[in-house]
Amino acid sequence: MRNVNELVDVVFSGLSPLVIADVADEGERILMRARTPEEPVPCPSCGAPSGRVHGFHLRTVADVLVDARRVVVRVRVRRLVCPTRGCRHTFREQVPGVLERYQRRTARLTRQIKAVVKELAGRAGARLLAILAVGLSRHTALRVLLRIPLSAGRVPRVIGVDDFALRRRHRYATVVIDAETHERIDVLPDRTADTLEAWLREHPGVEVVCRDGSATYAEAIRRALPDAVQVGDRWHVWHNLCQAALSEVKAHSSCWATVLDAPLYDGPRAQTTLERWHQVHNLLDQGVGLLECARRLQLALNTVKRYARADQPERMLRVPKYRAGLVDPYRDHLRKRRAEDPAVPVLHLFEEIKVLGFTGCLNLLHKYINQGRADADRSHISARRFARMLLSRPDNLKAEHHDLLARLTAACPEMTQLAARIRTFAPLLKPDPGNADTLEHWITQVRATDLPHLHAFTRGLDRDRDAVIAALTLPYSNGPTEGVNTKTKRIARQMHGRAGFTLLRHRILLG
Repeated sequence: MRNVNELVDVVFSGLSPLVIADVADEGERILMRARTPEEPVPCPSCGAPSGRVHGFHLRTVADVLVDARRVVVRVRVRRLVCPTRGCRHTFREQVPGVLERYQRRTARLTRQIKAVVKELAGRAGARLLAILAVGLSRHTALRVLLRIPLSAGRVPRVIGVDDFALRRRHRYATVVIDAETHERIDVLPDRTADTLEAWLREHPGVEVVCRDGSATYAEAIRRALPDAVQVGDRWHVWHNLCQAALSEVKAHSSCWATVLDAPLYDGPRAQTTLERWHQVHNLLDQGVGLLECARRLQLALNTVKRYARADQPERMLRVPKYRAGLVDPYRDHLRKRRAEDPAVPVLHLFEEIKVLGFTGCLNLLHKYINQGRADADRSHISARRFARMLLSRPDNLKAEHHDLLARLTAACPEMTQLAARIRTFAPLLKPDPGNADTLEHWITQVRATDLPHLHAFTRGLDRDRDAVIAALTLPYSNGPTEGVNTKTKRIARQMHGRAGFTLLRHRILLG
C-alpha cells in the first residue's frame, strides 16, 4: 500500500459512499469518523433535490469487525431543507446501502447477522455472534430473523403437500412446496381438508398436486381443484407392498420353515393363537361381522382382520424370531464340535473360532449357546429377513442368498407366486406411460392367487387408483416434500421444540 488512504479504501470498502475523516485505534474497538458527501439529496416525499443544510446530526452505528475488534462508525449526516413549498420543511438524508433508517448497524453488518440467525435463530445465533464481537441478545436475534423478507407468493404449476408434527400425536401442520424447483411456498397451521381447500382456492393456477395416501388431502384437492391431477407417492406405494409381502411371509411360516428344519412356536402363545383363530372363524361362520367379533372377543379390529385373512390356523404360527449376530458365521463349526464332544468347554470353542476370525467376546458366545441358537433346530433367518431378500434388488444379494432365496420361495406355491408378483411390480416404480396397463394386468394376476394380504394391498390401490397411476406414469414425486419435512425436524430440534408456529413457519420458508 502506498498510503493510508489506500489501506482504508481496502479495509472499509463497504463504506465507500461515505467520506472518511479519521480512523482511531481505541484498543478493544476501532472508531471511525465520517461524513456524508456534500451533494444534493432528493426529498423522500416529493423527490426534489436539495443541498440547503438546516443542521447536522451524529449517527453512531456498528460495522463489521476488523482484526477481531469491533468497529464503530460515527457519521455526520445533514438535515436538509425541502425546496418545494407545501412539502415537509426539513428531512434527514439517508445513505442507501450503508445506513438504513432507525438502524444502529451498517447494512453489511445486518446482512451478516441475518445469515447467522437464519441458520441458528435466537440463543445459538447470539452465542456465535458474541464470538464474532457482535453484541446481540436472543430477542434481538429473533426480531432480525422475523424481519428477513420471504419470497413473493408465487403459485407454481406443480406443488407437493405433506404434513409434519408440531407436537407428535397432538398437533400437525402442512407444508406446500414447488415440486419442480423444490422451493417452499407456504406452511399451513394444521392438516385439515378445509384449510388446504381454502389455500388452493386463494392460489389458483395449480395443475398437479403431489401427495401421500392421505384421504384428507385428496378430498381437499378434489373439492378445490376438480380438474387437477393428483399424484401419489411412489415410496408409500412400495412401502405398502413391503408390509403386505412381510405379512404373507409370516402367514406361510409353516411352509418355508420346513426348508430350514426349524420348528414353529409350540408353547402357550401358539396354543392361544390357534384358539383365537377358531373363535374368530366360528363367529364368522355364524354370520357375525368383524366389528362384532372384536367386541365379543375383546380384541382389536385389526387383530380380528388378521385372523380372518388366514384360511388355515397353521398360517397364524410363526418361526421364532432370530437376529443375526457375530457368531452366526461360525455356527456350523460350533454344531460340529458340540456334536463330537458335548462336554467341550465354551472357552475352548471361543479360542477355536477366534482363530477363525471371530471378533466378539466370550460373553457373547455364552449367550449364543445358552439361547440354543447354535442348535440344528433353530432357524437362521427370520420372516423379516426373508421378506427383505424378496424385496431387495437381485444384484444386491450375495450368491449364497440367491441359493437360499430360491429354496425358500420353492417351499410352497404361494411363496413362488409372491416372489413373481414382487419382481413384476418393482419395474413399475420407474415412471413410464405404459405402466397404467401393466398395473391393471398385475392387479388381475394378484387377485387370481391365494395371497390375501396382497389382495388387501390391491384394494388400497383401487381406492386411490387415479393417483397411483399418475405416480407410476408421471415424473413427479412427493420425495422433495418429505425432504423438507426432514429438514423441518432438524429446525424444530435445534430450537428444542419451543418455537411458536410463526417463527417455525418463517424458518421453514427461508429454507
